Amino acid sequence: MTMYAVLIRGINVGGKNKIPMSDLKKCLEDAGFSKVATYIASGNILLESRKTPGGVKDQIEKLLLAHFTLDTELIRVLVLTKEQLQKIIDAKPEGFGDHPDRYHSDVVFLIGVDEKQALAIFDPKEGVDTIWQGEGVIYSERLSALRTKSRLSKIVGTPIYQYMTIRNWNTTTKLLAMLNASV
Repeated sequence: MTMYAVLIRGINVGGKNKIPMSDLKKCLEDAGFSKVATYIASGNILLESRKTPGGVKDQIEKLLLAHFTLDTELIRVLVLTKEQLQKIIDAKPEGFGDHPDRYHSDVVFLIGVDEKQALAIFDPKEGVDTIWQGEGVIYSERLSALRTKSRLSKIVGTPIYQYMTIRNWNTTTKLLAMLNASV
């Protein structure tokens, strides 16, 4: 059995695709997943399965469409092992996430799109936004005092955005801590 962090893109955002986490947890348990836990309502799940990451992804995508009323079928699932999430955290740029009082730090997880293609849609504003390419992610940091001037929100209207899901640094590190505690 392997513990996974599952990131679901497109649920409980802006009043769309509402799925109560308690209902999602029960649905996943009924489908045979064990040690299911959710973290905040934005589609963060920990679970244990004998399946491969691809098998978990496929099953969860089918379950979401079969058991929940969604405003759109544009839901994507990313399944990460503890080792993969640890690698993303360990590979962070120097200082990234270390000053939450000064910067908003986010990890943009890529789902089926490569880093160079994703990076091309970012247009960081000098003095406000800084981005770095990682493996399977883009690290994005904005100066908190000027966050309303950030250009991060401009990626939302792009076609490639449907292949991304964003988690703040605190959520990203909390998921790893929860994975570590569940083993």
